[in-house]
Amino acid sequence: MRRLNGLARRSAARAACACALLCLCAPVVTVASAAPSTFGPVIGNALLCRSHLDNAYFHAYLSSAFGPPYKHEGGAWWFKADATLWGTQVTDVLVSDDTSELVFIGAVTLGAPDKLDEAIRAAVGVRHRVLDGSTYPVRASAPGSQIVHFSDNAKIFCAKYKPLPVAR
Repeated sequence: MRRLNGLARRSAARAACACALLCLCAPVVTVASAAPSTFGPVIGNALLCRSHLDNAYFHAYLSSAFGPPYKHEGGAWWFKADATLWGTQVTDVLVSDDTSELVFIGAVTLGAPDKLDEAIRAAVGVRHRVLDGSTYPVRASAPGSQIVHFSDNAKIFCAKYKPLPVAR
């Protein structure tokens, strides 16, 4: 009986060890959190260049809303988002790091850029005009936001030069 209990204990220990190894080896999957109720006014207005751009503020806002960024690429922190803006599904939101002379915020939305432009125009009246006759034209609004192709989807962003430091 004592030998059986020892075998059972070793078997249970091996099972626990195998489970721990599986947990360590499992791929990390980033799941987007649902957007807070302030997402539309805060992020939407920033994307349309209707508010002050402060990348530290937006990084903190997006971190608290969606958790840590899932990648750092192209001078930006990327966050997975489960949100809608102007009736369009948002999959990612990005905010600049401090490596560029620009401060920017952007979002990737499902669908073509012309559909995003139509949705924005219908929801808030801001129009993005086509800047060139290329296959994938850039669209820009009067305040300065731009819509571009991003794979089969659209990316909207607002970028501004960083303000000069305050003279002392």
